[in-house]
Amino acid sequence: MPANSWSENDSYDELDALSAFLSDLSDADESGETLPAASLPSLFQGRRRKAAAVLVTIWGSTIALHLVSWGAWFVLGLTTLFGIHALRIVLARPRQEAELISDEALATAPFISLLVAAKNEEAVIGNLVKVLCNQDYPSDKYEVWVIDDDSTDSTPKILSQLQQKYDCLKVLHRQTGATGGKSGALNQVVPLTKGDILAVFDADAHIAPNLLKQVLPLFAEKNVGAVQVRKAIANASENFWTLGQQAEMALDAYVQQQRFAVGGLGELRGNGQFVRRKALERCGGWNEETITDDLDLTFRLHLDCWDIEFLPEPAVQEEGVTTALALWHQRNRWAEGGYQRYLDYWRPILSNRMGTRKTFDLFMYLLIQYLLPAAQVPDLLMAIARNRLPVFSPLTGLAMSMSMLWMYKGLKRFRPDEKVRISTLFLLLLQTMRGTIYMLHWLAVMPSITARMSIRPKRLKWVKTVHQGKSEVGSRK
Repeated sequence: MPANSWSENDSYDELDALSAFLSDLSDADESGETLPAASLPSLFQGRRRKAAAVLVTIWGSTIALHLVSWGAWFVLGLTTLFGIHALRIVLARPRQEAELISDEALATAPFISLLVAAKNEEAVIGNLVKVLCNQDYPSDKYEVWVIDDDSTDSTPKILSQLQQKYDCLKVLHRQTGATGGKSGALNQVVPLTKGDILAVFDADAHIAPNLLKQVLPLFAEKNVGAVQVRKAIANASENFWTLGQQAEMALDAYVQQQRFAVGGLGELRGNGQFVRRKALERCGGWNEETITDDLDLTFRLHLDCWDIEFLPEPAVQEEGVTTALALWHQRNRWAEGGYQRYLDYWRPILSNRMGTRKTFDLFMYLLIQYLLPAAQVPDLLMAIARNRLPVFSPLTGLAMSMSMLWMYKGLKRFRPDEKVRISTLFLLLLQTMRGTIYMLHWLAVMPSITARMSIRPKRLKWVKTVHQGKSEVGSRK
């Protein structure tokens, strides 16, 4: 797989730069001036030391909880906190979908720039460009930019042919050796765009013709800095791995909606993300020193007091990876990028810059998604050594139970047919059980990533997923 790589200087002390970052954000809040991408300080060195400190803390705390008399009570307290938050999420009523923008309102609708960073995407780029250039939206109010990141296949030739057919299509060809990966490609094209709103799609995306009309009403609130469209797997029926990803996306979409409903964090997922230009510029553009630009931008938007909305329908469909090895590599990148942002922004997070509700919601998911899986190894070893149950058993059991419930509700909510019959309920239960088994791979991914980031020199790179162009759009098996 092609990749852009950067080396890391671990001797850099990031703490002063982090303070500068907070100062810059405060200045932007007060003056209204935007921050160019180049002004983002280098906060991102020293991750290996911080990761090692977190790993030692996790192992040390887990061992200590086995040795102290109140360890079990402490875990029960955490379990109770998470249980209350999980119950709030289940009981929350998601926001009603905004009405489709009217034809009259289109006259004053904002200009939108649709962006696609493409590298060796000859199998899929043509289909996406055709859909993007035929959106049900005034042709004088949107443009399509494809950034060809030095492709070595037929991608440049295909784009050249499409440019002759579509006036709204513009192509930026990056030179050999251009750095920054996907983030660098997006940052390079932003100054050339005219949109008040910037939308980002992966080259394998399948989108509805009226997507722009569906998204725009969510930007009516001035504090909404971005909107994430629900993602779905186009080739879900291919095998166990793609079916598992379908269930995973349903789980993620359900939790996204419910978290926003209780005042928690909405998150960006890369493909199908719409960002207000003002918000992006105030946050300094896309971060070129992370491997998951979407997750990193999520934190920076919230730290700058923006909200991220979620659009459940219509979904953006994408290809799921089809082998266990490809899934392992992809999820390792996602886990590492998600972990990086906590290491980078821990100080402004702890200062409650996001607000109490968002910070509490963030802590709950940090605990369940990152800390708890990383604690499983020392917890199991201590349980074997002391001939007792793992101390985190109550929290682990509750987390897995809630994950199954949320997955079931997500699969039910996002089914194409609204009628639910007995046979449908059985199928949903089967999909939930299969998806839960599939999700167990995270119990291996998170401990391995936590340990690797603590020991090995940092590998800062962006790696694209290879797209085959073989999908069954709308498949819901």
